[in-house]
Amino acid sequence: MIQTVIFDMDGVIVDTEPVHRYAYYKQFAELNIEVTEAMYTSFTGFSTRNTFQILKEQFQLGQEVEDLIQRKRTIFNDAFDTKEDLELLDGVRTLIEDLHQNGFQLILASSASKVTIDRVFNRFELHNYFTHVVSGEDFPNSKPHPAIFEYAASLSIAPNENCIVIEDSTNGVKAAKSAGIFCVGYISEHSKDQNLDEADCIINHFNELNSEVISRLN
Repeated sequence: MIQTVIFDMDGVIVDTEPVHRYAYYKQFAELNIEVTEAMYTSFTGFSTRNTFQILKEQFQLGQEVEDLIQRKRTIFNDAFDTKEDLELLDGVRTLIEDLHQNGFQLILASSASKVTIDRVFNRFELHNYFTHVVSGEDFPNSKPHPAIFEYAASLSIAPNENCIVIEDSTNGVKAAKSAGIFCVGYISEHSKDQNLDEADCIINHFNELNSEVISRLN
C-alpha cells in the first residue's frame, strides 16, 4: 500500500518553465551564445548547476559556473516576482490536500534550487503539506541520475515499494525508475517533447488521481 508520494515541482505542481526559459534565454543573449531548442529541451529535469556545467564546456565560457548560476537566479527571481498569472497546475492542489488529509506523507524532490522552491512554496502556501523538501542543488548529478529520488525515499516513512513518484519529464521518469520507485508519468502541456514510456502508468490530468486510487498503485 502506498504511503509516501514524492512530487517533482516544475511541470507537476507549478509551471515555472516560461519564467526559467525567459531567464535562460536572456542570459544566453548576454553571453552571446546560441542554444538550440533541442539542446534546451535536453536540459529538462537538470539542475541549474548541471546545465551551466554543460554550457560552460560546450561554449568555452570564461565565467565561473557559480557566477553563471547567480546571474540566472537574479533574472529568474525578478521575473517570478512580477508574473501575476503564475498558478498551480489544474487539479494539483486538490490532490495534495486530499492526500494530506488521508494521511499520506508528501515529499518534494525537485531539480530547482532551494531559493526557487521556497519562493513557490511561500507564494502558494504549500509548506504545511510536505514533510521534506529536497533540492537538486544538493546533488552533483541531475536527473536521470537517481540520487535525488534515492535520498527522498530515504526520508520516507515507508520502504521504496510503498512510495511513488509523480514526474513529467523523460529524465525524471528515468531517475525514478533507476531508484526503484513506482512512477506516475504526468503528460503536462507545459513539458514539451518528453518521453514518459518508462513510467509505470501515465495520466493526463490530476483528476485521474486521488488518495484511494494512489493507495492501490504498484
